[in-house]
Amino acid sequence: MELIDFLDVLGDAASDAILPYFRTRMDERGELDNKEAGTGFDPVTIADKAGEAAMRALIGEHFPNHGILGEEYDNVRLDADNVWILDPIDGTRAFISGLPVWGVLIGHKQNGKAHVGMMVQPFTGERFVGNCHSAWMMRAGEKTALKTRACASLETATLFTTDPDLFSDKTAQKYQAIEKQVRLNRYGVDCYAFAMLASGHVDIVIEDDLKPFDIAALIPIIEGAGGRITTWDGGNPVDGGAIVASGDPALHEQLLKALA
Repeated sequence: MELIDFLDVLGDAASDAILPYFRTRMDERGELDNKEAGTGFDPVTIADKAGEAAMRALIGEHFPNHGILGEEYDNVRLDADNVWILDPIDGTRAFISGLPVWGVLIGHKQNGKAHVGMMVQPFTGERFVGNCHSAWMMRAGEKTALKTRACASLETATLFTTDPDLFSDKTAQKYQAIEKQVRLNRYGVDCYAFAMLASGHVDIVIEDDLKPFDIAALIPIIEGAGGRITTWDGGNPVDGGAIVASGDPALHEQLLKALA
């Protein structure tokens, strides 16, 4: 089976495992835990664990020699040439709040570089897919090509970040300087922000301290749609860190200079 086709198999399995828990009272049934109990709130649900377990089982069946890096379970074979990078629910806070801006992130890294990726939103029925050369969205059986939009200046740009409080003191100053220059800034949509950038509705996404499973699946989608995504210093974003994505490559160069 081709890897790009296998994304759909994994997306189906994760969706079937996760969607029954959406907009239910998991906290009342003991199906919601806090990974940072006592110091903060980092929720993980039975849906997160079920979704990742379903995908891991299929990878083990079809590609037993591939590695797996996931958010909820131990990593395996990370030194393999082919590694799957999984986040069963990116945006768990949105998920438990009933907001449909979370997504299943399924990425594949080949020889250290992002190769193919998919963001699945089971509730809306959307799938954003990319292979670094092209990107598309699937919904209701219809395939639509994804294309970022031109935006050469910060003054006309729309900027997304998950939460400005997630930046460190040092990175917050640089982010705030950019935020003051853009036309519109919005918060709180996690992986959906990157999907909207690839779709041509958003111009910039800036994040800090991302993990590999937060970003690897989104790289082929952004690049396949004509955008750029790097670390703040212009490096390979597949391992996470401080990340900036732009729909317009010329704008991306401006941002790298500002963030350096």
